[in-house]
Amino acid sequence: MTELSANSVLPAKREAIELITKDGLKLVGELALPEVNQPLATIICLHPNPTGGGMMDSHLYRKAAWRLPALADLAVLRFNTRGTSSAAGTSEGKYDQGRAEGLDLQAALQFAIDRKLPNIWLVGWSFGTDVVLLHGDVDPVKGAILFSPPLKWSDPAALQTWAKSGRPVLALIPEFDEYLKPAEAISKFSLIAQAQVQAIPEGKHLWVGEKFVRIAWDAALRVIRPELPTLDWQWSGPIQKWDDLTGKLTPN
Repeated sequence: MTELSANSVLPAKREAIELITKDGLKLVGELALPEVNQPLATIICLHPNPTGGGMMDSHLYRKAAWRLPALADLAVLRFNTRGTSSAAGTSEGKYDQGRAEGLDLQAALQFAIDRKLPNIWLVGWSFGTDVVLLHGDVDPVKGAILFSPPLKWSDPAALQTWAKSGRPVLALIPEFDEYLKPAEAISKFSLIAQAQVQAIPEGKHLWVGEKFVRIAWDAALRVIRPELPTLDWQWSGPIQKWDDLTGKLTPN
């Protein structure tokens, strides 16, 4: 068994995808599937604010796509919302402070439905959590995982829709988050009776460091795949490494 490093890339079936929104925009993305098994659950990833550098390759999501199809039999769908760029390309349209991004989420959900992907969960990070809370309380979504929610645009009415639906919500709040700290998050998320708010000791908004990547996904998987044993973050099969300098995969 090999302990995973920050740039470890495990086997998966990875496919560049294009999403079409109801207002006619083309969005770039990627679907990563288990190489052998059928996926047992699906995560649709909504990235941090593109005005601050957020994109589908933001590190929590890139590492999810590199690891979780192999380790947890997950389908990982990540994409650039309108006007957002990454190495995969630039999505059409303009950033809209979480409003028209609801159409982007709708397009991703429709893609997942059309591909018959199972047990769809929404995972938002920072700005992406506002998109989830504002627009994601719809069928066939099972629930939501929120990394560092700032609740910038998600007003009480948005939270109350989740309360009424009963869909599970897990909010992971870093201790030293500069936007929303645990005590305030507990108060604000009290509008959603079924919401779990978990403080992350020593954590910060950007979840920098391998330790916090594992904490984030361990917590998410306890909700998304509760029957799965806690990951040991090791792998016995082939591993590649991503080289940020060259932008290419290399043998481990």
